[in-house]
Order: sequence, then C-alpha cells, then structure tokens
Amino acid sequence: MGCKIYFIRHGQSLGNLSGTFLGHTDLDLSPLGYMQAKRTAVYLADIHIDKVYSSDLLRAYNTCGEYLKICDIKPIISPKLREIYAGDWENTPFDVLQSKFKNTYNTWINDIGNSCPDNGESVKSLTERIVGYITDISNENDDKTVAVFTHATVIRAFFNFAYGNTVDQMKELRWATNASVSSVTFENGRFTVDEYGTDSFLNDLKTGFPVNV
Repeated sequence: MGCKIYFIRHGQSLGNLSGTFLGHTDLDLSPLGYMQAKRTAVYLADIHIDKVYSSDLLRAYNTCGEYLKICDIKPIISPKLREIYAGDWENTPFDVLQSKFKNTYNTWINDIGNSCPDNGESVKSLTERIVGYITDISNENDDKTVAVFTHATVIRAFFNFAYGNTVDQMKELRWATNASVSSVTFENGRFTVDEYGTDSFLNDLKTGFPVNV
C-alpha cells in the first residue's frame, strides 16, 4: 500500500519575524506562529496519522506540539529533520548577508540548489540527509500515514527531489509557506508528490515567504 507522508513547515518563527537567517539557531515561534500552528493542527485533525516525527529545533517542535495537544501520539524527535546548518550565516540579518557574503548569498537567492552558506552545510548535502532519512521513515512505515514537522529548506530540497528535478531546477520551485502542508506517497521505492505548500486553511493567518528560513 505504501507510506503517506505529510510535511508541515513550522509556523512563523521569531527569526522570520525579525528577518534573520536562523539555520540551526534555536528560536521559538512568534505569537502569530503559534496561532498558525494551532490552525494547522485543526486541519490535520481530520487526517488519520499513525506516527509523528519532528525536528528538535523549537520552531518545528512547538508547531508539532500544537498538533500533539489534539492527538495521542508520542513524537519521534530527530536532528536529521533540522533546517540547513548555516555556518557563518547563523542568526544573521538578511541585509548583512547581502553585504558581507554577497557572492555566496546571491547564489542562495538565484541558484539555491548549488548554494552553500559560508562554512555551513550545502544544499546538496542537506538533500542527501533528508532524502535518506525520509526514505528510511517510508520503509519503516509501509501502509501507514506519518506527519513530519520540519523546515523550509528541508521541504523545498526534498520536494525538488520528489518531483524528479535536478539541483539546477530547484530555483524554480517556490518555498512552502509557514505552517503549510505538503505530502507525498512512497510506493515501490518511489516518491509521488500529492500536494505542495497547501495553506488555504490558514485564511487570514497566512504569511508570505521572504528569503529567510
């Protein structure tokens, strides 16, 4: 029957609110982010989910926490679901990145699949990390439905892979917005994309996506 996987991007973080590149920097959700997380939890309540996985970073874990308030599932917490490690870019405002790391940051903006934060994790390495872990999850949960609470670059990189795109094509895939839901089905060793960045249920709580993660 395969495995159905729902990916949930965290709600608006304090880093999103302040315009900084967080990476592994562990800041919480903003007040609006908590409201978004609650609304996403209500949306997910109508979906039968057998198992829950979450990044260990607060903004993803606390988004997951709002869902756990309405279901009886013990989550599996893993650093493998963390956002990209940003190296010298960690917790740095975007205007500073543009001026201090002009060349590498411009690659991030214009050719993200081939980008790498200075002294950080490359997007190619992130893709290998997340595809490997999601494949393991899928193989362990045949005929089950799971939810994965994670981050923007993780979702964008994974879905670029799931669509069958090259790293050069990743720049053409939009970001998934805060607290949005994306999903794939894993069957016969292959991922099929079912939806990407669904956020209509957020209504007035939607937030647009700048360049920050």
